[in-house]
Amino acid sequence: MWWIYALLSALFAALTAIFAKIGIKGVDTDLATAIRTLVVIILAWALVFFKGSQNTIGSLTKTNWVFLILSGCATGLSWICYFKALQMGRVNQVAPVDKLSVAIAIVLAAVFLGEPLTFKTISAAVLIMAGTFILIF
Repeated sequence: MWWIYALLSALFAALTAIFAKIGIKGVDTDLATAIRTLVVIILAWALVFFKGSQNTIGSLTKTNWVFLILSGCATGLSWICYFKALQMGRVNQVAPVDKLSVAIAIVLAAVFLGEPLTFKTISAAVLIMAGTFILIF
């Protein structure tokens, strides 16, 4: 079931690039990121209240809070850089470079989370990097 959500994530990420490229034309990218973030906040909290998950906020640990905040900071910085790159470059160049995050995540997961670096994961990361470089050069 996880792969369905992963495929939907990829679809929505692709749509994000297209919608953003159209939406940021002639707009300050930081303003565009703030508007996008506001929409995400409203959507995320609506889902929390729809599911009734707001009752579990008290069960978050200090570690949960620290790493969720760090993740939010990384997301925000990623979006700011992504929008600026989209404004300056073409979607067919920016999106593949952004997806290098997959290869980087594989390495970071091995280093910080102890996830195994198998021949399959290393090969996939190398192919992702190769595909990215083919697309941008």
